[in-house]
Amino acid sequence: MMEKISSIEQFNQILQNEKDFFILKHSLTCPISSAAYSACQSFFENEHVKMVYVPIQETRETSNHIAEAFNTRHESPQVFHVKNGEPVWNTSHSRITERALKEANTK
Repeated sequence: MMEKISSIEQFNQILQNEKDFFILKHSLTCPISSAAYSACQSFFENEHVKMVYVPIQETRETSNHIAEAFNTRHESPQVFHVKNGEPVWNTSHSRITERALKEANTK
């Protein structure tokens, strides 16, 4: 199961402690986000990578903080590949596929 992040403190802790991970900003009510979540879950299970998610309706402040920290516009769904505390790749909406995640993981 992917790890759920519910606070800015949890996000900052993962950012500080993990060298290489993916983070999904996930809308609990959007069908596109549901498909993105499924793609991320499958990628996580098949590739054994660190994958966390932020349910934006429950943690809007955390989601906004991530957008600010990564200097990006808030989108949902949106996924980031983070290495050494910096986003090295991101995409959103229907472009979040298992294939896109695998390609991002090899860069």
